[in-house]
Amino acid sequence: MKPKYLRILLLVTGVFLLLVNHAEAQCAMCRAVVSEGVGAGDESGALIGAGINKGILYLMGIPYILLFLLFHSRIISFFREYRQLYQTSDKAAGSVE
Repeated sequence: MKPKYLRILLLVTGVFLLLVNHAEAQCAMCRAVVSEGVGAGDESGALIGAGINKGILYLMGIPYILLFLLFHSRIISFFREYRQLYQTSDKAAGSVE
């Protein structure tokens, strides 16, 4: 990947991360269950809502962790190769000046 495209990708990713105020992972059914518990006026409804939200976020993160563990060696080798490529190109550019 060229440095220009990498910078653009990092910039776009950074903008998206900064624009996210508060992300909640809830489907419509989970939201209905939580709102029924909270609407009853008891404190247990709020606790159930927090537990459901944490559970959904946990389930959402597991595939990314598994993919990282599966492709760990490939990811590490890619970054090592990328670093070596740009260290050699920096040395070559430094000798021209």
